[in-house]
Amino acid sequence: MIWQLPDEPVVAVPTASVEASPANLRGLVSLIDLTTLESTDTPDKVRALCARALEPGPGLPSCAAVCVYPAMVPAAAAALRGTAVPVAAVAGGFPSGQLPAELKAAEAAWAVEHGAGEIDLVINRGLFLTGDYAAVEDEVAGVRRAIGATPLKVILETGELPGPAHWRLAADIALAAGADVVKTSTGKCAVGATPEAAGVLCEAAAAATATTGTPRGFKAAGGVRTPAQALAYQAIVATRLGREAATDPHRFRIGASSLLDGIVAALAAAR
Repeated sequence: MIWQLPDEPVVAVPTASVEASPANLRGLVSLIDLTTLESTDTPDKVRALCARALEPGPGLPSCAAVCVYPAMVPAAAAALRGTAVPVAAVAGGFPSGQLPAELKAAEAAWAVEHGAGEIDLVINRGLFLTGDYAAVEDEVAGVRRAIGATPLKVILETGELPGPAHWRLAADIALAAGADVVKTSTGKCAVGATPEAAGVLCEAAAAATATTGTPRGFKAAGGVRTPAQALAYQAIVATRLGREAATDPHRFRIGASSLLDGIVAALAAAR
């Protein structure tokens, strides 16, 4: 496909909100990709994170997934074996995306072979910013082929792209190439998720859903630390993708490492 930058979209952030009720706070837990992506990660640290994802607290549901580097996939997969919580691997040259396309596909395939149930792939922003949109499409499509039907979330790193038109184009390319979910950030950039970027990515996911008939989704990642922030993104998803999507972990995810602590504290305070 021949890709071009669209006209600059008008980004209107919804004014609707989601109440910070105990039920809604508990519901957020089932949308969290509990994450550790540090150079100091160890199997023991990952196993502890998996235990918390399975039992986040009294009366709380399990988290949606545990997100780790590919090297930590075997440890996480062993810890989560036999449960409903999958391992999400940031495979494909994370966080820079600066890896040849064939190696991105090979790393993603390796992660799946060793137990990853989801792949979070970051695009090569260098290719995108030079206007080589076909190459970006090819690398995402190559990973899609390499991992088969394994759910694929594609990270756009919107904080490193110039603005809304570029966010929309990157999302459209990723979705056309086989992404199930488009995601804001690696969490390693100075600017992570923003309401404006969330609105654009949700609109792209809604358009792809309407065009293909296959539900697509959105993941907010990078700086989502408080329940209030998470609920604000849930409201954007509800407005753009529908109320059902906003509570469906196949359509809406939150990438976070500290958000769960805030939810547990808010629930304790509400008792």
